Amino acid sequence: MSLSAALTAAASSPSPSPSESTAPTVPTFQDAQESATNAASWVEQNWSTWLAIGLRVLLILVVAAVLRVVVRRAITKLIDRMNRTVQAVDGTALSGLLVNVERRRQRSQAIGSVLRSVASFLILGTAALMVLSTFQINLAPLLASAGVAGVAIGFGARNLVTDFLSGVFMILEDQYGVGDQIDAGVATGEVIEVGLRVTKLRGADGEIWYVRNGEVKRIGNLSQGWATAGVDVTVRPTEDLDRVKATLDEIAERMGKEEPWNELLWGPIEVLGLDSVLVDSMTIRVSAKTMPGKSLSVERELRWRIKRAFDAADIRIVGGEPTAPESTPPDPTAAMAAPSAFGNTASPQSEAATAIAPQRPPTK
Repeated sequence: MSLSAALTAAASSPSPSPSESTAPTVPTFQDAQESATNAASWVEQNWSTWLAIGLRVLLILVVAAVLRVVVRRAITKLIDRMNRTVQAVDGTALSGLLVNVERRRQRSQAIGSVLRSVASFLILGTAALMVLSTFQINLAPLLASAGVAGVAIGFGARNLVTDFLSGVFMILEDQYGVGDQIDAGVATGEVIEVGLRVTKLRGADGEIWYVRNGEVKRIGNLSQGWATAGVDVTVRPTEDLDRVKATLDEIAERMGKEEPWNELLWGPIEVLGLDSVLVDSMTIRVSAKTMPGKSLSVERELRWRIKRAFDAADIRIVGGEPTAPESTPPDPTAAMAAPSAFGNTASPQSEAATAIAPQRPPTK
């Protein structure tokens, strides 16, 4: 058909009226019945799949919840058993002296919190991934996105992560605890609180130091093991060494039997011998192992007893500086005549005092 014939046919065909073109199509009862039948058949075909997915998700959540409760309760019982084991240790043992109630409580609380958090994260995270895989969701993009986000967060909060990990290892290794005297490099003092991110120290002047665990590069714990009390006794080189040693041995034996020093001393007080010999003095070293943190008290008591015993035995204690030779008292007349050789050596203070002194009227 040519183009002119098509245009003629289109012009001769009757155009629909406006009412016929805008009238909606009303569905019949047969159409509705057919749609309902199709929907029912679709539900009938897929309800078994939905039921299986729902039961699988419910089973995963129930198992995760039960496993989480069981693991957290097991961790709590393990921590309680560790505390009871430490409390059962004899009080005279080293661990019984070092670990007090507050230290055990904070350490067990921190360890339990870390273990419970890690267990909950692993269990719930695994359950969430299993639920998503049940709905046939591709986990590869999610895991990749989570990995990128984790790297970004770890890079931005690297100091926080470093502090947290350092705190976890400090607590697990029991490097220090509440009541310990430590030297953390950046601060020194008594530990009053141990956290996963920050450790609180009380300094010698009462100030509180907040030390980030990631900043601690070395720790010197003065409350673990034992301390050493050392006293240097300096006497004249002419003293009898056997007599001096016998006096020191008597002091050590008597102090080791008296309370409370017999509990603070973890070994006998030893006279180590001559530490140095000079022209005008000789130094004898006395040492003893003590309870941690009690070395200063033992040293002060040792010095007190040594001084009293040496005074009673007429043993002279000298200082580290050489003593000045004794000289005869100066002659007052020579002291008065000496300034004449250098002219008037009156001090400015004396001249000023003379100048401002009130002039007394001559007596008649």
